[in-house]
Amino acid sequence: MPLHNAPVNSMDADIHVEVCYALPDQQYVFNVTVPAGSTLGDAIRRSGILDECPHINLQQNRVGVFSELRSLDDRVEEGDRIEIYRPLKADPKEARRRRARSVGSE
Repeated sequence: MPLHNAPVNSMDADIHVEVCYALPDQQYVFNVTVPAGSTLGDAIRRSGILDECPHINLQQNRVGVFSELRSLDDRVEEGDRIEIYRPLKADPKEARRRRARSVGSE
């Protein structure tokens, strides 16, 4: 008797994710389908964003999923929003200190 409700092997399924990168004046969002078991790095490379934005350096830019820092080797899950972050121009703590000093000197 065949099993009609047999579980699907999760390694056979495709996963749909978004790969996102934002510049001050432009946003890039790529929808991509990857095989189950793929990593964030796999999805980023498959999306084509590195061709569209050749200045992205995955050895320097940090990545995350839904604003949570992650590793390029982490596995993707269905519906993930993979974000590539631009390097910070200034340390946020130091920028706050400078602003506080300038306000205090007025």
